[in-house]
Amino acid sequence: MIRGVGTLVVMVAFIGLALWVFSPRRKAEFDEATLLPFADDPQALQHVEQAARDDKQ
Repeated sequence: MIRGVGTLVVMVAFIGLALWVFSPRRKAEFDEATLLPFADDPQALQHVEQAARDDKQ
């Protein structure tokens, strides 16, 4: 019985986390976070942002 409840809790948590991660409202925040490794190098950041703009067009 306890294992079944534990499995159910973990499954609900997994589904909730997956919905949170793939929510369209979070896209802007995650896109900004993808640029963090390039924050120390302005030239690399400029290159990545230019590539992102080119992909949108």
